[in-house]
Amino acid sequence: MTVPIGLVVLDMAGTTVADGGLVEEAFVAAARALDTEPDARMLAHVRATMGESKISVFRHLFGDEARARRAAAAFEEAYGGLVAAGRVSPVPGAADAVARLRAQGRTVVLTTGFARVTQDAILDALGWRDLVHLTLCPADTEGGRGRPYPDMVLAALLRTGAADGVRDVAVAGDTSYDMLSGVRAGARVVAGVLTGAHGADALRRAGATHVLRSVAELPDLLARVDA
Repeated sequence: MTVPIGLVVLDMAGTTVADGGLVEEAFVAAARALDTEPDARMLAHVRATMGESKISVFRHLFGDEARARRAAAAFEEAYGGLVAAGRVSPVPGAADAVARLRAQGRTVVLTTGFARVTQDAILDALGWRDLVHLTLCPADTEGGRGRPYPDMVLAALLRTGAADGVRDVAVAGDTSYDMLSGVRAGARVVAGVLTGAHGADALRRAGATHVLRSVAELPDLLARVDA
């Protein structure tokens, strides 16, 4: 008998939250705060590493730790300002999908590569404080590691106790790093969605077990997986 998926770990920006490219906009502001004009190489790296912990991205681009932390703080401030200005919205059907997942008896956790202050600003802007059982950011893990490491998925499992093991977990996201995180965690379902940063080919190369048009299709997928 197949054990039902008990825990669902969902990414935020690009998966459940539509932000219209605010990550790049906030990155440009962060680079300029360090008196650096972002070039095509930098922007390409930002696009390729969507879903990764932002401090990790800035360490790669700006080198020393002090500059990376200044850039990360400027990024979070800029992104938070855009959120406060009403520049984020739910991906169509996302809230309903979460409600359906919960009605199926599953525990739902939202994760992000943003800092906690930015994650909280998004949750407040959307009125999502009570939408899910738990929200996690990289700082909530033992070593502070975000994607592509499996730490946030594993932290969700350990904190909720919603599944007996990693094979009873589903992960969904819009980036290659979301897929890698789910694969490395050992999740049974690693679903890529086409509402965000990366296309179907990139998601599959990173290990997606399924590719969906949006997170709205996830409850039906998991019902089939459980059957």
